[in-house]
Amino acid sequence: VQLQASGGGLVQAGGFLRLSCAASGRTVSSVAMGWFRQAPGKEREFVAAISWSDGSTYYRESVKGRFTISREYAKNTVYLQMNSLKPEDTAVYYCAAGERNRGGTYYSPGRYDYWGQGTQVTVSS
Repeated sequence: VQLQASGGGLVQAGGFLRLSCAASGRTVSSVAMGWFRQAPGKEREFVAAISWSDGSTYYRESVKGRFTISREYAKNTVYLQMNSLKPEDTAVYYCAAGERNRGGTYYSPGRYDYWGQGTQVTVSS
């Protein structure tokens, strides 16, 4: 599976961005898909995920109500719509895919087998 993340950029606080993760080698309906982020000097952290089986979604607490993960089968792409952005959302955002039979929680990087290259999101105050 290859993942290509895009859509990052510089935005003012309160603004919005939509990240895209285009997948090849597997359909987005057959793998768990997640978004993580990593700020300078910090560990990679979970942001959002969508289940391969029933489309259930999962979010870290600090982005609930602001971010939405979704998938578009026709484009084999997963999106992360980010609204009401805050400076603390600044990070490199990575998309990831996990095989359906891989164990573990969606919240853990260990759940995922494949990673995209990352896209920078910078939110100015």
